[in-house]
Amino acid sequence: MKISRIISGTMNWGIWGVNHSETDMSKLILESFNSGVNSFDHADIYGDYTTEKTFGNAFKKTGIPRENVIFISKFGIMYPSKKLPIKIKHYDYSADHINLSVNNSLKNLKTQYIDCLLLHRPSPLMDSNEISKSIQNLINQGKVRSFGVSNFTSSQMDLFKGKIKISFNQINLSLSHLNPMFDGTLDYMITNNITPMAYSPLGSYFKIKNLKMRKIIKNFCNKYKCSEDQLLLSWLMKHPSKIHPVIGTTKFERIKNSVKAKDISIDTIDWFEILEGAVGKRVP
Repeated sequence: MKISRIISGTMNWGIWGVNHSETDMSKLILESFNSGVNSFDHADIYGDYTTEKTFGNAFKKTGIPRENVIFISKFGIMYPSKKLPIKIKHYDYSADHINLSVNNSLKNLKTQYIDCLLLHRPSPLMDSNEISKSIQNLINQGKVRSFGVSNFTSSQMDLFKGKIKISFNQINLSLSHLNPMFDGTLDYMITNNITPMAYSPLGSYFKIKNLKMRKIIKNFCNKYKCSEDQLLLSWLMKHPSKIHPVIGTTKFERIKNSVKAKDISIDTIDWFEILEGAVGKRVP
């Protein structure tokens, strides 16, 4: 089972966002699946540690065979909440916490395995040897199918080289945040066969009034007969690293429209004009 090119992010599906009921969430899962999205991105902390459970109950109602979907989950952030009254936000990648977190996610998602397990953020105290051994044990037990990271730099990924295969890195990447495209992160991922997932793929485009950028994008929307969000996603997906955008919308129509972005083929010269508009100057 391959990850769909568009991944549906669930961070705002629960109490951190629209607070969908199990029935509404079930409908959204089914509609997303039928439109071509088979991959759903989670984290144990979403919704103050409640969204995975609601999603798990909702998924059961859809009738979709478990083997036909991909569950992605992230862990490692210790987030203060009513459910987990800890003193301050911090990270925990100890063997005990890895096992506890994975078992909780399996229980909440009502599944026997997680397809992609990601370290949510790098910790200055993480021990790559302990983490690798713990994750490999979970893979051997059949509880985890593949391992990845999130928000990791090239040097941080290097810590795991020769210890465990990193298959994914979920990063902040958009026309508003291009650092991974130029700091070597995506180059490293291509070289090491690591699939990029891009969260916040629309960036701040709809939040910040950049009239020049808006004009460029809208002109190309007319040319390619698409919406602005479709063009922004398509622009990312043209990169040779084969970026998988993680879209955070809670509305089915936007999910369905996002899927169509993979069918848009932006000309190279147009791609660079959009890049120039984003950075405000010609490429070097």
